[in-house]
Amino acid sequence: MIMPRGQQLLLPVRPLFIWSSLVAALALNMLINMGLLGRAAWMPDLLALVLVFWTIHQPLRVSIGAAFVLGLLMDVHQSALLGQHALAYASVSFLAITIHRRVLWFSVPTQIAQVWPIFVVLHGFILVVRMLAGDAAPGWSMLWAPCIEALLWPVVSVLLLWPQKRPPDTDANRPL
Repeated sequence: MIMPRGQQLLLPVRPLFIWSSLVAALALNMLINMGLLGRAAWMPDLLALVLVFWTIHQPLRVSIGAAFVLGLLMDVHQSALLGQHALAYASVSFLAITIHRRVLWFSVPTQIAQVWPIFVVLHGFILVVRMLAGDAAPGWSMLWAPCIEALLWPVVSVLLLWPQKRPPDTDANRPL
């Protein structure tokens, strides 16, 4: 694939880094959910954010099956309807895989407009499953969660791509 102009070459990502970042996001999600504001509808789903990032950047290493398993772990942690997050994460992972080539052509700030609908679909799935299970509507504050997740996209991109950045080469005879 031809790289867009001005984009820096990245080193290959280590699988250990991918999975450790997903486990760290899962642990951070669990920690946030145990706090006072954890069950607030406007809280962003950090695991979904990291999962979408790695599904877009490494679709062969982070698959729909991994998203399903991580969703089951979130369901067990939150004592939610089993499969609620699993369905939502698997669907979001599928959507991210389908648009991953298109998203990578945009700059990081303009990628926000590409990933925001994915986060809307995520929270829409969770809302529909909760409503079908007989839960009460969380209110209008749930609309803030996809917006916050989309605004966190550049931060997550910088943090997770930082270990792959290649140091500038000072050799004038090498083309790359």
